[in-house]
Amino acid sequence: MKKKCFILSVVALFTVTLSAQTKLWTLQECLDYAMQHNITLQRAKLQLQSTKEDVSQSKAALLPSLNASTSHNLAYRPWQESGMATVTNGTVSTGIDKASYNGSYGLNAQWTVWNGNRNRNQVKLNQLAEEQAELEIQETANSIQEKIAQLYVQILYLTEAVKVNEESLKTSQKNEERGKEMVEVGKMSKADLAQLSAQRATDEYNIVNAEMQVRNYKMQLKQLLEIIDDSEFDIVVPATTDEQAQAEIPSLMSVYEQALATRPEIQSAEMAIKSSDVSLDIAKAGRMPTVSLSASAGTSTNSLANNGWGNQMKFNFNSGAGVSVNVPLVDQRQTKTNVNKARIQRENNMLALQDQQKQLYQTIENYWLDATTNQQRFRAALATVESEEQSYSLLQEKFNVGLTNIVELMSGKDRLLQAEQNRLQSKYMTILNLQMLKFYEGRLTPDPSL
Repeated sequence: MKKKCFILSVVALFTVTLSAQTKLWTLQECLDYAMQHNITLQRAKLQLQSTKEDVSQSKAALLPSLNASTSHNLAYRPWQESGMATVTNGTVSTGIDKASYNGSYGLNAQWTVWNGNRNRNQVKLNQLAEEQAELEIQETANSIQEKIAQLYVQILYLTEAVKVNEESLKTSQKNEERGKEMVEVGKMSKADLAQLSAQRATDEYNIVNAEMQVRNYKMQLKQLLEIIDDSEFDIVVPATTDEQAQAEIPSLMSVYEQALATRPEIQSAEMAIKSSDVSLDIAKAGRMPTVSLSASAGTSTNSLANNGWGNQMKFNFNSGAGVSVNVPLVDQRQTKTNVNKARIQRENNMLALQDQQKQLYQTIENYWLDATTNQQRFRAALATVESEEQSYSLLQEKFNVGLTNIVELMSGKDRLLQAEQNRLQSKYMTILNLQMLKFYEGRLTPDPSL
């Protein structure tokens, strides 16, 4: 009984392990997991936290600063004589102790009232940097989502290509078996049979090659998700229809105009121009005076004094306040240089925005052209597959009764297989590019299942 229970436990454990290793990932699960675990994205989030700290610090810099200080000293005068006076912290002492102690205690406050608005503009600059960091997170997330969608669709395409090759292999095996029968009755030469066997071997190789490509794309997707273990990684294969590949393609300019208003890389480039405007204001403030207020309070004690510690703290107490104005007259061209560099940076950011807009247009144009071209190829491939299927069916019938040669049969099979591969590739590439166009419009997350 114990042995039986042990076996059942082992079987149950194996079943659980196998189930865990063969988890099927949907596209949405891949996207959600990547948003939580991708290292590049996590670094972007940490950068956002750093910019938030800069904002908090710059806001705190608008407030007065307050410092407390204290110092304590021991002194030894081996040749101290009676009647000799000493001055410590402004206090005259006539004690004759060779060893003495003195201490001081103070509070100091400082507040920059006006510095040409440099401090307030620094707050604005840091707030813009925070917004740019948020946009950087969105941009990184979009890039990861695009890569995941592309890999996912490649896996779907190659998975179906494996099935097509498997069907082709079944046909090759039937042809080979029929060829063997025809050799036995003298209706086919062994050389022709060898060609049929070679065709079957080629189909087997194509299956192995397609499966290897599927594993390679799955490995890339697994690495993009930052999954590091030896478990089997596989995806859910959603049902796709020919109608999805024949959906209406949005106009190029409508997608581009929507993308200009929503894409984070464009918003980030625009934010950089605003930042350069604030930086220019900060640079110009170098010509402005700086007005500061200060205040202090302190007291001191000395062991040589006749008064007690408490009386010394009271009688030695002093306080004061002041205002200072710093007017820059000649700063060795530092302000002018800073202003000119800020203007140059603004021009550079303007060019960066134009470059981002150009890159965005090129990306969308590539997706639009690919969608249009592949949709046309898909429609042509549908007709080609139907025609090649009918042609090959007739060739098989003729072959079975010995009315066609092996070359025509193999050529017909190759044409049918190529037509099937073209249909699959154009179908999935059309679906992918259609989804990318919708993604750039800001309408959805990439999803080949529509």
